[in-house]
Order: sequence, then structure tokens, then C-alpha cells
Amino acid sequence: MCGIWALFGSDECLSVQCLSAMKIAHRGPDAFRFENVNGFTNCCFGFHRLAVVDQLYGMQPIRVKKFPYLWLCYNGEIYNFKQLQKQFGFEYQTLVDGEVILHLYNRGGIEQTASMLDGVFAFILLDTANRKVFLARDTYGVRPLFKMLTDDGFLGVCSEAKGLINLKHSTSLCSKVEPFLPGHYEVLDLKPSGKVASVELVKFHSCKDEPLHVVCDTVEALPSGFDLETVKSNIRILFENAVRKRLMAHRRIGCLLSGGLDSSLVAAVLLKLMKEININYPLQTFAIGMENSPDLLAARKVAAHIGSEHHEVILNTEEGIQAIEEVIFSLETYDITTIRASIGMYLVSKYIRKKTDSVVIFSGEGSDELTQGYIYFHKAPSPEEAAEESERLLKELYLFDVLRADRTTAAHGLELRVPFLDHRFTSYYLSLPAELRIPKNGIEKYLLRLSFEDSNLLPKEILWRPKEAFSDGIASVKKSWFSILQDYIDQQVDDVLLEKAAEKYPFNPPKTKESYYYRQIFEKHYSGRSSWLPHYWMPKWVKATDPSARTLKHYKSATQE
Repeated sequence: MCGIWALFGSDECLSVQCLSAMKIAHRGPDAFRFENVNGFTNCCFGFHRLAVVDQLYGMQPIRVKKFPYLWLCYNGEIYNFKQLQKQFGFEYQTLVDGEVILHLYNRGGIEQTASMLDGVFAFILLDTANRKVFLARDTYGVRPLFKMLTDDGFLGVCSEAKGLINLKHSTSLCSKVEPFLPGHYEVLDLKPSGKVASVELVKFHSCKDEPLHVVCDTVEALPSGFDLETVKSNIRILFENAVRKRLMAHRRIGCLLSGGLDSSLVAAVLLKLMKEININYPLQTFAIGMENSPDLLAARKVAAHIGSEHHEVILNTEEGIQAIEEVIFSLETYDITTIRASIGMYLVSKYIRKKTDSVVIFSGEGSDELTQGYIYFHKAPSPEEAAEESERLLKELYLFDVLRADRTTAAHGLELRVPFLDHRFTSYYLSLPAELRIPKNGIEKYLLRLSFEDSNLLPKEILWRPKEAFSDGIASVKKSWFSILQDYIDQQVDDVLLEKAAEKYPFNPPKTKESYYYRQIFEKHYSGRSSWLPHYWMPKWVKATDPSARTLKHYKSATQE
């Protein structure tokens, strides 16, 4: 995890422009480098480093003797860099996993490069010999990337939008800053002036397709067929493999643990594998919630079962409310459910950074979208429509849960790892018959739970624990986080303001006081950038006016039984 930033064709003094690069310093607290590109006086790279792999040669932009004309700035981890080295006989100059990008590009061009990378990544690759700039981002957008391209060819690229919005340029118009699409790469021509022209934007991978890098995966071909025992075994093998490959780190590994199915499975498998490869420190697990909240109690049970060194962060109402503005600034969104769920994750990340030496943090993001974990999936009209909705959610993860998970951890210099979004695991799960993947017997994620039932990884009551709305899981039994937020905000937003909300904010107008409050803070920091969020996250097939599962009838009946 780190922060990348680059400019091509800047008309302004680069030493002034590089102040914008400092806006993402939180992503890489270990070192910073700013470097001009030889021969292109108005092109430069900025890099904030979190040293996780190769302490000596890990600074960027990465350049190697063999390809002096290639410059690479990337954020991410490439899990198969050693397998690719064996497969193609690459001679690495460093221990940095991202160096493989230079060798792949030299061997087969940008399409093969992007398609063969098993990992999470966002990168800027400059080829001065052929005067090309390439941008690429992983399938689910686990690593963030934003770009700004003006009509006259000035290009800015950054891990977060805040590093681009204040750039100076000769044209006075507000430049359009937008997220770079996951699963795509872009080719741009580099002109002698340092300015660029976009040539093509290509989608190189879709979540349903088996990735090309399977040819050099450590797991051999799996048995085919959809009989239940085969499917359950394949799910276990691929999930375990997804966790195993993410153990690549020279810094201490920890794990977020809410006590829900997803984070509990990640923590249990992680601890098992750490023992197998003799990692000689205990796994630290981290839970947040109000005193005796459902999440804290369940996480405590999991930690005792697996034997982790467990940390509990007690959520203080006042602290949570005070964090709202800095959370929205970090997130760069005004989506309601994303902000609600981010407050706890932001505060637990703050605790990890201050109180422990864990830096590489595992988490359960992506499972709800992949395995149909949201409560509204019980209302899907058919298995096929549920499967379609699952794919839609995965494609939009970079706007919601993946965005939340990256920004809340990166704000405190932590590196997030999400095994549920492993390319091979997700493509296999999505290839299963739609009927197998739907909720059964009133229980969501039925197939995933069933696959691990005989593994003894988790206590039965955790493996089959129903999904909590996040804001309820971290709340006290007396009052949910959802209600606490609304009560506070009700005093902050006048009824008249809400009545006129659609006039003030015609795009995605706020419908509730809570939504209005978040939007005001967003506009204060990112005025006129509301298009970053194409729509609010909302459940489907139900008449919902609020994204919280707490408002759904199915949820109420389940929690009251």
C-alpha cells in the first residue's frame, strides 16, 4: 500500500505542483520521492512509500538497468511475481514484486502485462523509447486510481482524487477528475511537449472470466462438475489459496475481526496458515463496537476459538460523531451507508496504527457481493436475477465497500488485503449454477457456510450467525449506531434546508437529514465533484428508503425471533 502520483505536460512550475502530491502522504509514511523524467522537463512522478516488501530497493519510480527507458509507479501487491519469473525466465534486479510489470511489458506488451498479474494494483508505466504512457487498475479496483486529463493533453494521475483537484493549469476551467475504471488499461501517446493523447481504453478482465494467470497458479486444475461435495472442496481449496498468497510481507500481519462470517473465516484460515509456515509472532485481531455489542461478543468468541491476540476498541459515541468530517474527507464520497460503516473501520485503523506494530491488515470485504450476503437477496425474484445482482455489486465495489476499506486503512498508513476478491476464487464462485448460490432455509451465504461446516475452523454459532447490519453489529443492544447518528444529525440540519435540497444539489439530491449532512461536508472539501458517486447504494427488490438492513422487514423478523 502506498501513494502514487504523476504529471505529464504540466504548464506550471513542478515544485508548486508537487504540493498536491503531499495530499496523499498518509498512504506512505515511510518515505517520499519526487522525480522529474529525463528529457521531459514537465513530466514527473511522486511516490509515498509504505515499506512492506524489499526494504532496500523498494523506492519508486522503479527503473532497472535492463530497461532504462521504462519508468514504473505502482500501488499494490503482485502475488504471482515468483511464478511468472519461473514461467518466463525473468532476471529480477530487486525483490520488489512490481518489477515483474517491467519484464512482462517488455516481453509481450501492455495487454499481456495487465492480464497476467495476479494481485491488486494500480500503475502508471512510462515508455520513453516508444513515447507511451500506460495506466491500469485491477479487476475490482482494490487499489484506487484517479486521473485528470485536460483538453490540451495535461494528464494528472493519483491514488486519491485529493491529489489532483488543486493542480494548477493554464486553462481556467475546472478540470474533470474521475476514477479510473477497474479491470481496464489505457494507452496514451506522449508528445515531445510532455502532453498526452489517449489512444484507447481497454477492458482486460471481467469478474466472471477465469483469469489468464491461472496457467502459472500454484493450485493445479481442480476437479470439474457441480456435485455438492466437489464444489465445497473447490471453494475451500481456492479460498485457502487466496489467503496463502496474501501472506507475502516483511511487516507484521493483523486481521480485522467483526465476528461475522466473512472476517471470522479470513482470521481462522489466516491463523492456520501462519502456523503452517512458522510465522513466529501471534496474529493480532481487532474488533470495534460499543460495550457488549453483538460484534464485540462474537469476535471475542472467534478469537478464543482460533487463539489470536485479540484487541477490542470501544466505540465512543462522541468520538464516532467527531470523526465524521475527517472520514468523509478521507473517503471522497457522500454515500450514506459507506460513511456509516467507515466510521468504525476508520477508528479501529487509527488504533492499530497508534497502539500496535501490525501493518498488513486482512479483511472480509467482497464476500457479501460475491456470495449474496445482503439480506435483500432473500427477496430476489429468481436465482438468475440474484446472480446478475451479485455481478453488478462486484463491478461497483470500487465505489462502495472497496473504497471504504482502502481509504479508512490507508488514512492510517495500513495495507489492506482482501482474499474474498481473489480473481481465481471469484471467477470459480461465479461459474457455479445460480441455484447453488442463493440464500437457502432463510440463511444467506448458505453455500459458503456449508463448505466450511466440517472444517472446525469456527464455532458453529459463528459459522451460521445471521448477517448483522453493520451499524447494528457495532452498536449496543439498547440503541443502534444508525439511530445514534440520526438523532445527532436531526439537530444539525433544519427542515427548511432539506425541503430545498433538490434545488441546491440537483444531482443525487439528499432525501434525508443524514444524507444532507454528509453532502454538505463532501461539498465543503470537493465542491462540484458529486458525479464521483453515480448513485447511492440501495437494496434492490424492496421498497427501501434507507440503505440500512435494519429497515428491511426480513431483517426485523429475523432479529426479533
